[in-house]
Amino acid sequence: MSHPPKAVLITKDWAKAIDGFIRHQADDLGRSAHTVRAYQGDLERVAEFAHEQKQGFSSMTLGFLKEWAAAERASGVSSSTVARRAACVRSFTSWCHEAGLLKTDVGVGLRVAPAHQKLPGVLKQQEAKSLLDSSLANVSDATNHTRRAVALRDWAMLELLYASGVRISELVGLDTGSVDFHSRTLRVLGKGNKQRTVPFGKPAEMALKTYLDEARPALQNQSSKKAMFLGARGARIDVRTARRCVTQALTRFGPTDVSGPHGLRHSAATHMLEGGADLRAVQELLGHSSLDTTQRYTHVTIERLREVFTQAHPRA
Repeated sequence: MSHPPKAVLITKDWAKAIDGFIRHQADDLGRSAHTVRAYQGDLERVAEFAHEQKQGFSSMTLGFLKEWAAAERASGVSSSTVARRAACVRSFTSWCHEAGLLKTDVGVGLRVAPAHQKLPGVLKQQEAKSLLDSSLANVSDATNHTRRAVALRDWAMLELLYASGVRISELVGLDTGSVDFHSRTLRVLGKGNKQRTVPFGKPAEMALKTYLDEARPALQNQSSKKAMFLGARGARIDVRTARRCVTQALTRFGPTDVSGPHGLRHSAATHMLEGGADLRAVQELLGHSSLDTTQRYTHVTIERLREVFTQAHPRA
């Protein structure tokens, strides 16, 4: 038996401001539906707290926002989640100030220290090679044409994920026209509808060409349109299915520290830095808006160096 959605108790001025911000995020900035829903939920929590505290929208203060953040933590919400919600609030108050809804940007000073975030596991370089080799071997093990086509698709997806470091959502969003084999590059549409060009290597080129020549024609139908990677029924593969395919490939390969496609993205970034890549170049390849996000990978490479040092140096 389904339950009706919980009524959200917020005042009209809060609701109007939130609606305007959400429209801006969706229509002007092109945020994904998932991101927009998360923003709306976060802001409605603040508005409900304001309703309880009888806090008007136009008279909102930094002190009120700090009280809200403290109440979130007191209710058992993790510090990392509160930090994420606080970031949403800062974006909201900044937009409200620019739109003339608030006299000052009251949220600019709202800071919540996030808990230490552990990065997803990273494959060793030899593990990455073995994973991709095993994915290719699965093609030979396929027992019929459809399974062979799916195995070729999965091999191509794994090769591209590791070669380019793209997000799984960016991978499934690729069209057949997104690839330039002459320059071995992909045109990727990332977060906020920002387009970037990402290179890939010869192994990924071979996997992708084989998929496009042999597998995609076997999977395509009228619903395929321009989609690069297709599901078993011919339509564009969705993120959930693609993620499951990658996770299954990792599970078949054996126990590793990596459990999903984001681990391949982290592995690609880490291995590029280990190979001497410039941090800002890696930032551009990954589509990070902030260098701080890319900077996290240097901690992984330092730990790798420490591990090698401990194992190899006689005075470690």
